[in-house]
Amino acid sequence: MTDVVKITEAAAFQIKDMMKEHEEENAYLRVAVKGGGCSGLSYGMGFEHEISDEDQVLEQHGLTILVNKQDAPILNGTTIDYKQSMMGGGFTIDNPNAIASCGCGSSFRTAKNAGTPEDC
Repeated sequence: MTDVVKITEAAAFQIKDMMKEHEEENAYLRVAVKGGGCSGLSYGMGFEHEISDEDQVLEQHGLTILVNKQDAPILNGTTIDYKQSMMGGGFTIDNPNAIASCGCGSSFRTAKNAGTPEDC
């Protein structure tokens, strides 16, 4: 079985650095989908201290990643990377299930789930 979400080594390094900076070394990384954004759905990432019965638990690059089972079909096959450039750095999300996204890159929709669009 393949992982629902793949975190690259560069993204894991950045996430661990952020965990240390915010004194969250013992936390888990939650990757989620929520309604909203200009295309209907948006990605969310944050630190979590509890594992729910509704979570799929993944281990990658020394991180424990939580994905709610309800979000898993929407995120299946998604890769999260971290890119550094002259203009700064940021996370990039490549979701093969997204059929449309907005210019900001954090909002999307899938063929089966359009969500509820909001103004950007």
